[in-house]
Amino acid sequence: MERKAWRYGDFTLKSGRRSDFFFDIGRLCQGGDLTLVGRAFAAELLSLESAGSPVDALFGPAYKGIPLVAATAQILATSHDRDLAWSYDRKQEKGHGEGGQLVGADLKDRRVVIIDDVLTAGTATRQAATRLRDAGAKVVALLVALDREEPGPNGSLARKELVDEGWVNTVVSIARRSDFEGLDSSLVASA
Repeated sequence: MERKAWRYGDFTLKSGRRSDFFFDIGRLCQGGDLTLVGRAFAAELLSLESAGSPVDALFGPAYKGIPLVAATAQILATSHDRDLAWSYDRKQEKGHGEGGQLVGADLKDRRVVIIDDVLTAGTATRQAATRLRDAGAKVVALLVALDREEPGPNGSLARKELVDEGWVNTVVSIARRSDFEGLDSSLVASA
């Protein structure tokens, strides 16, 4: 709320859907903000592992997932003695230098968690999971900062559809839209 990352107004989302609120994790642009978000993701990942879902690597979809995955990997290494490989993708494949669309750790035969900012319809997760599968990775979970708790293409909640369709084994969110219901609007920026 302090950084005005949650705003009410009239917004058109990347999915094309209209929404009365917008969550912009890009507004969490101080080093301390990134540390807090990295800690939250690290805690969720450690809980996931203690529940029996081992993880070998982390993946952050371009663009907002990139600093999130880097912060999470750093917190895991420095605070939890969990030095995981991590990678991210480019929006467009690079034809020079090292080339390719994936940057960072080789994900072949690794159990990977996707870390991203928001889950709306699940489209970005499906795209990332396809890219990871093509690279030989096994996508085990999706960790998001905010689950908008919206329906996916088949009408069920997007998080349920992603699991039911086999894209991920589980979806974990730091926050959900319902956490903000009844929030004092004076704490939130307007569009």
